[in-house]
Amino acid sequence: MVRETHCLSSSTFRDDGYLLTLTGMPHALTDLEVRTVTKPTDQAGHELTADVCVIGAGIAGLSAAVESARLGRSVVLVDALPVLGGQMVNSLIGLFCGVFSNAPQHRQLTHGIFDDIFRDLGASGDLFYKRTHTTTVGYDEVALGRWVEDTVLAHGIQAVTGAVITGVTRDDGRLHAVRLATRYGTLDVRAAGFVDASGDAALAWEAGLPCRLPDREIYGSQQLVVERLAESGRPEPAELADRVAQKAEQYGLRRHDGLAFFFPGRDTAVLNMTHIEAPLEPVAAARAQLDGKVQADRVVEFLRAEFPEAFAKAKVRSYGFPGRRQTRWVQAVHQLTVDEVRAGTRFPDAVARTAWPIELHDSPQGYVWETFGPDHLHYVPLRSMTPPDVHNLLVAGRCVDGDAAALSSVRVMGPCGAMGAAAAHVLQMTAAPSGSGSVHDVDRAELAERLSHNLEDAAG
Repeated sequence: MVRETHCLSSSTFRDDGYLLTLTGMPHALTDLEVRTVTKPTDQAGHELTADVCVIGAGIAGLSAAVESARLGRSVVLVDALPVLGGQMVNSLIGLFCGVFSNAPQHRQLTHGIFDDIFRDLGASGDLFYKRTHTTTVGYDEVALGRWVEDTVLAHGIQAVTGAVITGVTRDDGRLHAVRLATRYGTLDVRAAGFVDASGDAALAWEAGLPCRLPDREIYGSQQLVVERLAESGRPEPAELADRVAQKAEQYGLRRHDGLAFFFPGRDTAVLNMTHIEAPLEPVAAARAQLDGKVQADRVVEFLRAEFPEAFAKAKVRSYGFPGRRQTRWVQAVHQLTVDEVRAGTRFPDAVARTAWPIELHDSPQGYVWETFGPDHLHYVPLRSMTPPDVHNLLVAGRCVDGDAAALSSVRVMGPCGAMGAAAAHVLQMTAAPSGSGSVHDVDRAELAERLSHNLEDAAG
């Protein structure tokens, strides 16, 4: 019997079809010895040393790491997930929010890493711009994930994934090292400066610093990407919201509103139509993830039945990791208030700006959505990123200090990316040769000059 093969250029088969040789490949096994080992009894594991250690590889942490590397500093970037990109990639957020001002001008408020993302993903056709009360930027999460990985490699950043904090060495008002548990053993990262961009203030919490918790649940979301859609039949956002409000209980939907973000020309959409709890306890967190997918499946059932013109053949392409909005955040020198947000207070130590609405998801059924006028801007001060009594730690992203409503307006990706860049510059500016510099004693004028692209509009 002769058997054909189309994947090997030259092969020899016996009559019973078994392969005898492969041209160009080894013909025999070589000895490969195997050792038997046990875990060492001492605590010695792996060690890394860097100028900057960033905890969290979402937009805030990535921005801090890349900006630090561009400033000539060695960087270790750590994330608890097995992949980089944080929620913007792995929770399937699907939109960059808070990067632009309100209509009608739609000015870009935050630059730096966003200029690079918009340039590169725009060139490959993997993002689109949507203008409503502001400009949001939709993106392909797979393309963005690969962009993040390539960028980390290109800047020589040492990445550590699948790592959780088990201890922090802290004395004399400084953090010296963080101990991480990984599937490959313990890892100690020593650094001159640290950025907590974990989203849950994980580094500050483990370091024993005071943190804030909301008195009631602020809900996250189980995002998902659906495909095989008919974009021509998609409902208008108002029509979708009205139908959800009318029939949420019928379909067992917890959230009574929601949005579907269609990617133009691809017959796919990101669905943001669920509310899930975001506990900080391991068993409850796992249960919330499972419950979130149940909710997501009900959303798909609802869309297939109620909007068959667009969703009759809808199929889930991927479920994101649970999206978290506001869980635990740091107590800093200054707590940003909702009154300061509404007033557009321009702080002398401002490091980020945005026009994003107050968006507080503190009800299972819906959320507060308070928009601002065309000229409105509000700011994040450095003091909201600096925990007291520690001199080489900055917090960036959604765990900076604010009251619940204020934080809801600055925890989106635009200002989070700006905060990450600011953290990189502050740590570089205060990196005294003696190691005694303090993030609480920074030259505000110099910092404002360094961050002018994220604080001022370009001339002309």
